[in-house]
Amino acid sequence: MGYRLGVDVGGTFTDLLLFEDQSGQFWRHKTPSTPHDSSEGILNGVEAVCAQAGISPKEIGIFLHGTTVATNAVLEGKGARVGLVTTEGYRQILQIARSFVPGGLAGWIVWPKPEPLAKLEDTVEIKGRMTAKGVELRPLDEEEIRSKLEMLKANGVEALTVSLMNAYLNGEHERVVERIAQEVMPGVPISLSHQVLPEMQEYERTLTTVANAAVRPVVGRYVRNLRDKLERVEMDGQLALLRSDGGLMSSQKSEEQPVSLLMSGPAGGVTGALWVARNAGLKNILTLDVGGTSTDVALIEGGEPRRVRTTEVDHLSVRASSLDVKTVGAGGGSIAYVPELTKALRVGPQSAGAVPGPVAYGKGGTLPTVTDANVVLGYLPENLLGGSFKLDRAGAARAVQTIADALGIGLTEAARGIIDIVNENMFGALRMISVQQGYDPREFALMGFGGAGPLHVNAVARLMGSYPAVSPVSPGVLCALGDATTRMRTETARSLSRLRSAITGEEVIAILHDMDRQVRDTLIADGLAPDTIETSFEIDVRYSGQAFEVPMTVTIDQIREAGIDGLARRFDEEHRRLFTFNMDAEHELVNLRAVALGQALELPSIALERGNGDPSAAKVRDHELWMDGGPQAGAIYDRSRLRAGDVIRGPAIVVEMDSTTLIETRHVARVDDYGNLLIIPA
Repeated sequence: MGYRLGVDVGGTFTDLLLFEDQSGQFWRHKTPSTPHDSSEGILNGVEAVCAQAGISPKEIGIFLHGTTVATNAVLEGKGARVGLVTTEGYRQILQIARSFVPGGLAGWIVWPKPEPLAKLEDTVEIKGRMTAKGVELRPLDEEEIRSKLEMLKANGVEALTVSLMNAYLNGEHERVVERIAQEVMPGVPISLSHQVLPEMQEYERTLTTVANAAVRPVVGRYVRNLRDKLERVEMDGQLALLRSDGGLMSSQKSEEQPVSLLMSGPAGGVTGALWVARNAGLKNILTLDVGGTSTDVALIEGGEPRRVRTTEVDHLSVRASSLDVKTVGAGGGSIAYVPELTKALRVGPQSAGAVPGPVAYGKGGTLPTVTDANVVLGYLPENLLGGSFKLDRAGAARAVQTIADALGIGLTEAARGIIDIVNENMFGALRMISVQQGYDPREFALMGFGGAGPLHVNAVARLMGSYPAVSPVSPGVLCALGDATTRMRTETARSLSRLRSAITGEEVIAILHDMDRQVRDTLIADGLAPDTIETSFEIDVRYSGQAFEVPMTVTIDQIREAGIDGLARRFDEEHRRLFTFNMDAEHELVNLRAVALGQALELPSIALERGNGDPSAAKVRDHELWMDGGPQAGAIYDRSRLRAGDVIRGPAIVVEMDSTTLIETRHVARVDDYGNLLIIPA
C-alpha cells in the first residue's frame, strides 16, 4: 500500500489529510499552527495522523505541502537583503517602475510608494550589452564586475540578482557574472533573470528575479529545516511543494525558484475544490476558502480554474503564473471593533490568529472576533474538532457585549452585525473575480471550505445568487486535499514579439516542439516517467501598439489546422468578452509558454450508503439559534451519520471533526452520493 500526505499550514490551524492510494481511505487531522516555526505544528500533525492510521511516517511515499512562507516573507518585509546587478544606464529600473498608482477616482491622491526589494545602494551597473536580437554589442569588463561585486559583498547582501538588458534572448553575460559572483561571494544564492523569467519587458523581468532572490534564503532555510525534521521521524518519502498555479514542484526546485510559491497556500483550496466538483458533477464554481485570518476566493469555469500571469502579494506584483485568487482580511479570527471617531462597526482585517485566537478558544484572547459572534448566535456548538476542542460560550458573549455596549444595541444584534459585515466583505471579494471579470455569478455554484467556509457559504450564496451552496466532505482540510491530489507541474516561456503577417504557423509549431522537449526533460529529471507527462501551451497575443496582452490556450493541432488566423479570431472573441470592443490593428504574438503536467492521481471516491431522505438518524439534538431577527428552533446533525439522499431543512447545523455547516431558514440541504451537502432555497 502507498500513502500520500497533504499538509496545509494556515494562520490558525495546520491541516493534514493522509490518503491510501489504492482504496481511497483517508484520515484527517487539524492541529494549531505554530507561527514561530511552522515545522513544529507540521511534525505534531504528522505524528497524530499517522497514529490514527496505524502506520509509521516512513510508510508515507509522498509529502505534499502548501506553504505561506514566501508570502509571509514579503508581507512582513522579512526577505533577504538583495543585491542587483544590471546593465549600465539601468540602475534605477526598480525605482522608475510602472507609472501605475493603485486606487481609482483620485482615491489615492497621496500614495506612499513602496520601497523596492533591492535598494538603490545595493544596485550596481556594469558595462556590456546585448542587442535586441541577442547578439553581443559590447563585451563585459570582468575586472569591473569583480569590483562591483566586492562592493555588494561589503554592503552585506544576502542574495544576488543578475538582470541584464535583453538577457531573455541570450543569457551568456549573466552566466559570466554568476561565475565571478560564485568566486567573490561564495554561499550567496544567485538568481539569473534569463532562468527565472525568460521574457521581454525589463522591469517585470527584473522585479520578478529580485523577488525570487529576496525570498530564496527564507524558503531555502524553511525547506531544509522541514526536510531535516521529517527525517528525524524516518519520513524519507518525496517532498513536493504546491506552486502558485496549482501544480507541484520538487523541494529542490522550490529552493531555486521560490517566486513560484508566493500564492502556494490559497492554491491548495482551488485544486481541492476541483476534485470535489468532479464528484459532485459541477463545472462552474466560485470557491470560498475561509480560514482563521483571511478569505480566499477563486473562479472555476468548465472545470478549469482561471489562471493569471501575475502573482500579487500586497504591493508586490511579479510575472509568475498563479491561480486567480483574491484575498480579503475576513476570517474566523477577524477582530470586530467600533472606532471612536465614526462609531461604525468594523470587522478585520486585523486578526486574533492562532495566538491568542478568538476569546471562545480560551487561549488568552480578549478581543471579539467573527468566531465569537458565531458562538453567541448559536451557529457554532460548544464542541469542535470532534469534541476535543471546547468553546468558551460565556467568554465569547462577554467579548461581543463590548461591541453591543459601544453601539448601544443588544448582544445578539451586535453578533449578527459582525456576521453580516464579514459576509459582505466576502461578497465583495467574490464580485471581483466574477462580475468584474465579465461572469454572471448566478451561473456558478458556491463552494465553502476551510474551517469557517461552511458557516458562511449559505449566506454568501444568497447574496451572490450562486446555487447550490456546497459544503464538501471534510471542508476544513480541503486545502490539504488539494495538496494531496494535485500533480507535478513546470513551465517555461519564450518571447517572440512577431506580427501576425511576419510569422507562419509552421514556425510557431517548431518553437512549441522545442519548448515541449525542455519542460518534459525537467519533469523527467524529477523522476516522472515520460509517458505520464502531458504538455499544454499558451500564446500571449495583443493588438500591435498595445502595452499588455491576453494569454490564449492553444494546441499544436489547432495551430496546424487553423493557423495564425484561427488564433487571431479566438483572440478577438476573448478581447471583446473582456473589454467589450476590438481594434483594427494587426495582431502581435508576444510570448509563448509551455506547461508540463505529471499524471493526475486517480483517487477513488467513496460513495455513501443510500438513505431514505430522512436525516433523523443523524440528529444529535434540538438546538436554538438566532436568525431572521429572533430565536429559531433548529437541530444539530452529525455529518458522519448522514446518508446519500438525506434532506435537511434549515435552520440547522451539521457538525464534523474539522468544520461546521450552517443551513439557514428557508433553505434545504441535500446529501449527494459522495457526502457533499448541496444547499438550495427551500
